[in-house]
Amino acid sequence: MNREPVVAGQFYPGEEAALQEQIKNFIDEGAKKEEALGTVLPHAGYIYSGKVAGAVYSRLILPEKFVIIGPNHTGQGRPFSIVVKGRWKTPLGEVEIDSDLAKEILAFSQNLEGDEKAHSQEHSIEVQIPFLQYLTGDFRFVPIILSGGDLATCREIGGAIVRAIKAKDEKVTIIASSDMTHYESQESAERKDRQAIEAILQLNEEELLKRVRDLNISMCGYAPVATMLSAVKQLGAKRAELVRYMTSGDASGDYSAVVGYAGVVVK
Repeated sequence: MNREPVVAGQFYPGEEAALQEQIKNFIDEGAKKEEALGTVLPHAGYIYSGKVAGAVYSRLILPEKFVIIGPNHTGQGRPFSIVVKGRWKTPLGEVEIDSDLAKEILAFSQNLEGDEKAHSQEHSIEVQIPFLQYLTGDFRFVPIILSGGDLATCREIGGAIVRAIKAKDEKVTIIASSDMTHYESQESAERKDRQAIEAILQLNEEELLKRVRDLNISMCGYAPVATMLSAVKQLGAKRAELVRYMTSGDASGDYSAVVGYAGVVVK
């Protein structure tokens, strides 16, 4: 899959210089850095969620390899899909998929399928790439898209990711791309998101899925986050930290119908 960007010029600038300048403004060069097994990062337009993403990325000692898991907003393709070869382009250049790691994950999983269609128009992974390009210069990644998923499915896919990472014996950070509550009042979004974030900070993927269901939390990437949590615990994760929480209202000034954005580091 040689993928052209689909939201450049919409979610983030389409020109290299403008994109670099925008990301630079989101990065805190003086932030104390640490290694992370996993993260939760938003994927909205940078003017809305870029400050949250930048706060998280500023804190990370970044490895050379990532597994990036996002939700499916388009409805296209297979429900649990992975791409095992190719390159993704952004205004900052091209990034290669880590074929070896991707093929290992696919081989270990009973649920994942090799599928490019789910990824062709989906933005949730794409918006992470320019931050990583800006900060690392050179990295490889594995893109996984999940269209929902119950607890058993999330744990199975998480287990496959862990087996592949251990087989390669390499440092890999797992990025779960997710926005939080969608298009509710600031008060409602903060109340619901607090419940979801609490479960994430407890490293409890089962409780996260339960709260999303029981409280009707419109968190688009609940399955990617649950999968990431399941995986990182098997890799030795002990605690998580909320780095920053904001809503779209903090950028637009309209708090009547907001989208929530949470940035979490799991160590």
